[in-house]
Amino acid sequence: MSISVEEKYKELINNLRKLGKVAIAFSGGVDSTFLVYAAREALGNNVIAFTVNSPYIPQWEVDEAREWIQSIGVDHEVIGVDIPENIKNNPSDRCYLCKKQIFSLLISEMKKHNINYLLEGTNKDDEGDYRPGMKALDELKVLSPLRQVGFAKEEIRQMSKKHELPTWNKPAYACLLTRIPYDTTITEEELRRIEAGEKKLFALGFEGARLRSHGNVARVELQQHHFETIMEGETKQLVVEKLKSVGYQFVCVDLEGYRMGSYNQTISKNVQR
Repeated sequence: MSISVEEKYKELINNLRKLGKVAIAFSGGVDSTFLVYAAREALGNNVIAFTVNSPYIPQWEVDEAREWIQSIGVDHEVIGVDIPENIKNNPSDRCYLCKKQIFSLLISEMKKHNINYLLEGTNKDDEGDYRPGMKALDELKVLSPLRQVGFAKEEIRQMSKKHELPTWNKPAYACLLTRIPYDTTITEEELRRIEAGEKKLFALGFEGARLRSHGNVARVELQQHHFETIMEGETKQLVVEKLKSVGYQFVCVDLEGYRMGSYNQTISKNVQR
């Protein structure tokens, strides 16, 4: 027998209350924003949020996270992190290596505040993709309360809208490392080029687009409803001009459109298991 979204929310609140005091890894995305909101309701001032500021995190996302969390009065720390040395060649287990290092750092910060529980916003839908980072979370005993009660992404959006959270319809986003092929050297210059290119796509109305970077080629993944739009009038030429202005020589649109973790198709099934 399935339980309603409202029942899941009640269970989430009850589970959070049992923890007493928590720290939350807060990116400013749909899931972590909803989790912070629920924790605030359950625990009041016994919540602190940590936001990582790194070259592979767009600055606009850090700024949005900071602005919203200040508006609800939750303690917040922005922690600067360089690109970990062991992921600078973007290995296929990058997410595991990165999360292991980043969340170990957050646990150290958490302990300075005499807190015993670190939470993050993985939801039930995240179980379906290649997510080596989840292994790191399990090893470090980081809690995923939304996944624990079975919250799916659309249910989180539904409840976020009900509680008037600004992220309820925010497109899914992932760190900029996911825009670069595996086994490719990562540079801050390249990350900034991708960030600039995606900002230009967003400004043209292509929310939720991804710019997958292949050297001098920008492969653009669009939401399905944007395929007709990009071919209208001068839009196509504008996209080409904007992306060439940040350093790409060639621009192409991926006919399969946006799909989560598209570079994971290049990894053998044995590795994904």
